[in-house]
Amino acid sequence: MSKMLFALPFVALALTAAKPADAPAAAAPKISLNAPAEIAADPANRLNIALSNGGTVVIQLRPDVAPNHVRRIQQLVTQGFYNGTVFHRVIPGFMAQGGDPTGTGEGDSPLPDLAPEFNDLPHLRGVLSMARTQDPNSANSQFFIMFAPTFSLDHDYTGFGRVVSGMQFVDAIAPGEPPAQPTKIVRAWLDGPMPAAVAEAPPAAPATEPAPPPPAEAPATGG
Repeated sequence: MSKMLFALPFVALALTAAKPADAPAAAAPKISLNAPAEIAADPANRLNIALSNGGTVVIQLRPDVAPNHVRRIQQLVTQGFYNGTVFHRVIPGFMAQGGDPTGTGEGDSPLPDLAPEFNDLPHLRGVLSMARTQDPNSANSQFFIMFAPTFSLDHDYTGFGRVVSGMQFVDAIAPGEPPAQPTKIVRAWLDGPMPAAVAEAPPAAPATEPAPPPPAEAPATGG
């Protein structure tokens, strides 16, 4: 089943009763787009992706908002899982999706699927989030990078990082569903060693050479 994501329709909710003026509702805490100092200081939380379009994208990972998703990415990156994979679904003005070793949208790593870690990190331009099927517990290795804000994805997909350098190279990822000549991840790496708890996790199988994407006239349907 393909891992597809869609811009969900915005639904306006009417308030049934106003709060008294002397008892304002407490504002929900917002997650800053800037990582806390201790998170940013750990080089294992800095992800680098060298693309076949000649650029390198740098992403600040956010284990403070989605620790299990960050741990999964750290593990797969350290094992070279993403090297040679392609961005198989790229919609201008929306997002670029990759992380499937088959290049079709049908594949994942051999590791178990992840439970959701929905959080308050907004799906703004440059945010890194995890793809899944209609089952919220189906995230695994496929991810997407936002081209533009899409707040309808908030609390329905797990955001876990944001591009801090090289967004112009994300913008240059070849478009298509699938692209005729997809942009490839030449190499992905972390700035520092991953935490011991991640290093001790069972190894994932290395990425295989991506299979040819399905014909453009018959894209995979969403699950």
